[in-house]
Amino acid sequence: MHGRICPQCCGEQREVTLDCPSDCPYLQQAREHATAQSDRQGERDREAMFPEIEIAEQFLYEREELILGLSFALARSARADRSLTDRDLIAAASSLAKSYQTLVNSNLIYEQPTANVAHQSIAREVQTMVREFREAEQQHLGHTRLRDAEVLKALVFLLRMGLARTSGRPKSRAFIDFLLAQFPEKQSAIAGAEDAGSRIVIP
Repeated sequence: MHGRICPQCCGEQREVTLDCPSDCPYLQQAREHATAQSDRQGERDREAMFPEIEIAEQFLYEREELILGLSFALARSARADRSLTDRDLIAAASSLAKSYQTLVNSNLIYEQPTANVAHQSIAREVQTMVREFREAEQQHLGHTRLRDAEVLKALVFLLRMGLARTSGRPKSRAFIDFLLAQFPEKQSAIAGAEDAGSRIVIP
């Protein structure tokens, strides 16, 4: 906090009532030692991770550019609104995944209702990226190969990654910081995906 704070307050209020700066060495150290806590949190969030959806390693390689594109959309949302937290990105990704799951299973276009303006903005960024991805395929291939089921898998993959990386605290931005580190400002995820090399880190 660029000031004095006792260890107990740091430990108890970090990312709870305190908006910790991402470059705080104590915050970074806490994140490095949060593996066990993340594992326990992962068990509690198992239902939220769409356990019925299987994501093969081959899919990650075949649709790496799609995952990069959606990751970029989330990062762009977080960069545009500095008040966003991991919970916002995770909630928006979960809502979108549920909508695509309904579309894949029943061919019905159904958007999960939300009154949260921030979540709506994140969803628009992701949907815009999906549209741009399809347009890029049309331009380069002459047709679109991207299926809704693949978008669903990519969203679930990012959702699981977010749940694995966040501390679970109300103001946690560990997942956001990870995404921002992958995409420097003004970089196009679609245009630069081939040159950037593999950036997918399996949670």
